[in-house]
Amino acid sequence: LPQARAGIISTVEVLKVMEAFVNEPNYTVWSDLSCNLGILSTLLSHTDFYEEIQVFVKDVFSPIGERLGWDPKPGEGHLDALLRGLVLGKLGKAGHKATLEEARRRFKDHVEGKHMLSADLRSPVYVTILKHGDSTTLDTMLKLHKQADMQEEKNRIERVLGAISQPELIQKVLTFALSEEVRPQDTVSVIGGVAGGSKQGRKAAWKFVRDNWEELYNRYQGGFLISRLIKV
Repeated sequence: LPQARAGIISTVEVLKVMEAFVNEPNYTVWSDLSCNLGILSTLLSHTDFYEEIQVFVKDVFSPIGERLGWDPKPGEGHLDALLRGLVLGKLGKAGHKATLEEARRRFKDHVEGKHMLSADLRSPVYVTILKHGDSTTLDTMLKLHKQADMQEEKNRIERVLGAISQPELIQKVLTFALSEEVRPQDTVSVIGGVAGGSKQGRKAAWKFVRDNWEELYNRYQGGFLISRLIKV
């Protein structure tokens, strides 16, 4: 992909190579594919090809998604669990119908306390339901954040809130980032999640950082978090 971004080879050729990996079982390979497709989606988000790349993502990731399923299989290793989370998150975010429906069903059971989501499925499920969610979805996620006993779960939720799509809800997430509900050291994760969530999120996050620069700079001056904020 770096060569494609530099204009050395055609992006079409890169996508053809990616298609050849549909039967690949290795987590590291899929992680690399996912990362590169994420970069490509970001680059294409300002073009007419964005929806088409989402269709491509669904086509590439659905065979491995069907093979892995939602539940652990006997004898599978840690990397299989990581791969499952990666693949289901990618499919859900891209709007794969069956993945979205199952994520919503499992999220409902989780919220109602019927069946708690395993730690490795929480992020992909949260991302999926937020990406295709509404104000009720966001309110539910913020409630889960407030109720969470473990800081790990609070951070998990903070990182994915930016997946929400509607402009007014994006603003709500950004306001939340600077609230007392979020530890100062974790504010950058929330803003970064918004910046990486969508084209609208990127613009909103950039404006938010400019509008609140003085407060953010005073918070983090001289520390690594200010450079991380600028990077995201």
